[in-house]
Amino acid sequence: MTRSLVSSPRRIALVHYWLVAMRGGERVLEHLLEMFPQADVFTHVYDPDKVSERIRAANVRQTFIGRLPGARRHYQKYLPLMPMALEELDLRGYDLVISSESGPAKGVITGPDTLHLCYCHSPMRYLWDHYQDYKASAPSFSRLLMPAMFHRLRQWDVSSASRVDGIVANSSFIARRIRKVWGREARVVHPPVAVDAFGPSHDISDRYLWIGQMTPYKRADLALEAFNRLGLPALMVGDGEMFAQIAAEAAPHVEVRKRLTFDELKHAYATCRALVFTAEEDFGIVPVEANASGRPVIALGRGGVVDSVVDGTTGLFYHRQSAETLCECLQRFEAWLPRFQPDSAVANAARFSPEVFTNGILEALEFHSGRVRRQVA
Repeated sequence: MTRSLVSSPRRIALVHYWLVAMRGGERVLEHLLEMFPQADVFTHVYDPDKVSERIRAANVRQTFIGRLPGARRHYQKYLPLMPMALEELDLRGYDLVISSESGPAKGVITGPDTLHLCYCHSPMRYLWDHYQDYKASAPSFSRLLMPAMFHRLRQWDVSSASRVDGIVANSSFIARRIRKVWGREARVVHPPVAVDAFGPSHDISDRYLWIGQMTPYKRADLALEAFNRLGLPALMVGDGEMFAQIAAEAAPHVEVRKRLTFDELKHAYATCRALVFTAEEDFGIVPVEANASGRPVIALGRGGVVDSVVDGTTGLFYHRQSAETLCECLQRFEAWLPRFQPDSAVANAARFSPEVFTNGILEALEFHSGRVRRQVA
């Protein structure tokens, strides 16, 4: 059934939470559209100017959320209405539904003969283990509403997880989060990374590299503090609400830039002394791209990076999110670096190629379609 879905005219729906930027989740959606070019895409809010040509070429339909005032900029304010919007979608006649879940996407209603596979980037963090962080940073009026509102959303989030025939997690870390909050088991299929677009260089500089959105949870401030304290040359790349602070506090040996061209990015990866990765991410594509460029990764040893970096072989982990611990790891790294083999990093990155992702999704579809057929019979 499932392998023929790639080339057959069966009706396929891809449900993605919102399409207002190109981040990791949207890259996964792009690849799903490569696998299923005939698929229809459903989303809460769609801004064609903010997505790739591949997504714009698809038949994209919005829920009623997209027609509400200011939805493209303030879609998150309509979160309480999104469960209802999903349940109003008419998916009759679709043989296969794949929901791409990080915001509300999996709660669509499908028929008994429709296979529904959820690819989960993460259960909604702001409902679960990151709730207190989001609540603390919310405006005072929102903080008053959040306890009752989010209580109801958690109930819906758990109940809607039972509607899905199968769940695929993007990392072992997210599989554990799924087990904790939804009580469901998930197989792991890592996101596709364009590893062949990157490659090693013989011209290695002394500069360390940090790349990411400069928002509080990415902890660019810890990387900067370590670079400043140890006097290490570094390049820090990313935009966000912390950019001005990071740029103002950077010592002369630390260059801070909002963005790079793709050629500049490839050069930065391939020539850096090491990538420093300070966030606890659901998966984290940046460390894979650094390994694909033949460079080691110094990372907080929590989250999805535990799947992608081999501690002591393709990088080093530190285990407490503090500048002091990162400084200790950077000093330990200097003694370890002569043992690093760029070829091992490149080989490790190959585990996350688009082809591996494709095979993983097809295997998940094959497995769960068999379960659906047995249940129907």
